[in-house]
Amino acid sequence: MNPRTPYTFVINRSVIIFCLLIWLPVLAAAGPMEDASETGRLLAILLDTGRAAIAKKQDLINDASKANKGFTSDIFERQVAEEFQQRTGIALANLDAAQVPAMAKPLLGRLMQESKKTIDTYQSVINVPGFAYKGLIPATFGTETAARFQSWSGIYMKQTAPSHLVRNPRNKPDEYEAAVFSKFTTTAPPEAPDTVFTEVTDEGKYVRVLLPLFYQRACLACHGEPKGQRDITGYPREGAKEGDLGGAISVKLTPPAPAE
Repeated sequence: MNPRTPYTFVINRSVIIFCLLIWLPVLAAAGPMEDASETGRLLAILLDTGRAAIAKKQDLINDASKANKGFTSDIFERQVAEEFQQRTGIALANLDAAQVPAMAKPLLGRLMQESKKTIDTYQSVINVPGFAYKGLIPATFGTETAARFQSWSGIYMKQTAPSHLVRNPRNKPDEYEAAVFSKFTTTAPPEAPDTVFTEVTDEGKYVRVLLPLFYQRACLACHGEPKGQRDITGYPREGAKEGDLGGAISVKLTPPAPAE
């Protein structure tokens, strides 16, 4: 028996569409499954926003001629909060008033804290002159922050990728994630950014959310051409093009109990 419930839904920002073998209208009031899905979507976007902030500062971080980079966790937080609000319309500094599921509010706040801790752990390295590669790249940020957040919350969160693109064994997709990758488009759609794949699994026990990640221009320094040439981290480049599918942020949550 397939343990998944017979419906899936895809979320693009505030649009929720259900498929129960046929298309049905959007429900007026969100329930536990919808709350869990939206929470997973926001968590995935926040982690990816942190990854993007690292990518934008990569040249500064790796500048061997400069000591103090000035890239503190507080500066990182401000940059992430600004970008996250642009992507979602949600102000992290005012989550109490935000129109998001109740379960999402403490989780988003905590994920931001864990993100800052990752930046703090690299301060003593990134501020040392004389060598370029400091180890703080979008991939390491995503892996370490997701693991720290999962340790605190118990919520499964992982930065993953199709098996042929995985560099770190910790990011290897599980069976479910590998199957979902086959459903993703291989290039970024020109519209509908931050669309996630969401599915209720295990007879309603879990909601799984995957946010596809597509290579941005800043990613190509490590993942682009020429294919096979080693990048600054020592890995061979994949020969990717801007907009190619590079991976996903995967989140698995337990839906909250229905309100009585």
